[in-house]
Amino acid sequence: MMKSFTTLTAAAAVLLAAGTANAADLRANGKTVEAPPAPSIFDIAFGASLASDYMFRGISQSNREPSVAAYFEPRLNVAPNFQLYAGVAGASISFANRAAAEIDLYGGIRPTFGKLALDIGGIYYYYPGGECYNYENLGGGLFGSVPGCSLEINKYGVPTLAKEDASFFEVYGKANLAVTDSFSIGGTLFYTDSYTNTGAEGIYYSGLAKYVFPTLPNGVGAYVSGEVGYQDLGRTDDFYGNIELADYTTWNVGLGFTYKVFTLDLRYHDTDLSKEDCYGITGDFTANSLGQSKWCGATFVAKLSVDLTLDSLK
Repeated sequence: MMKSFTTLTAAAAVLLAAGTANAADLRANGKTVEAPPAPSIFDIAFGASLASDYMFRGISQSNREPSVAAYFEPRLNVAPNFQLYAGVAGASISFANRAAAEIDLYGGIRPTFGKLALDIGGIYYYYPGGECYNYENLGGGLFGSVPGCSLEINKYGVPTLAKEDASFFEVYGKANLAVTDSFSIGGTLFYTDSYTNTGAEGIYYSGLAKYVFPTLPNGVGAYVSGEVGYQDLGRTDDFYGNIELADYTTWNVGLGFTYKVFTLDLRYHDTDLSKEDCYGITGDFTANSLGQSKWCGATFVAKLSVDLTLDSLK
């Protein structure tokens, strides 16, 4: 979940910049000037980040605690306007089933058409180390006890309900249009047949916009960006009681600063979920006695990241 694929914009910029120089561009004041080297056919992007909270579509994945993340993404530029990629990413989390790590396996294609960059692929969110919790193990429940599941009741008297495995797969499509050299707009679409392995179908779509300010003489850059998204969720399976999960709208807006390979992003996140519906979606093990979760409310997140490619190190 954690990787928002901000590498889409970077990859598009690399591909769009790979145009052919003409003869007139190779001379200045009568002297021959070497053309910049073309992007390598093969490249690797990699990086790491530290965030005050790990947000995924407006919901905290780290129990409102800091999270560290890293990724490794080999890329194959088969043509100036077509890239294949596959990657692995990881982040620290804190889930209701006590999974403490997320590992993402993803891959796809990135074609570009002039100023339009597309990203089509799939991603598997893997959450190792989870445990099964079910309040039917209190005894006398409608369905009886659930084999292999434990009973846990938090300090507010709220029992935990979570499968051992919350892993799931999504397919996605993304588009980014460079309206000008500084301003871009985009959209995303994700689909899964079992959101966090609850059995509920999920469709997420969003619109994004970003404006990049001129770089200062000292090399510091800045940008503002925002996103508005909608998460449509279906009905859960028997384990979660065949309930209809709440659909919701989420949004974020932020200001970022860049310097060489470093980015500092300061961002506000929020959703229109009630605390009760938030608990229904997340199974928050810290929920209060009214079954209310703090994981979906307004929050401010600071994130420091470093992003590199092999080409950039040459």
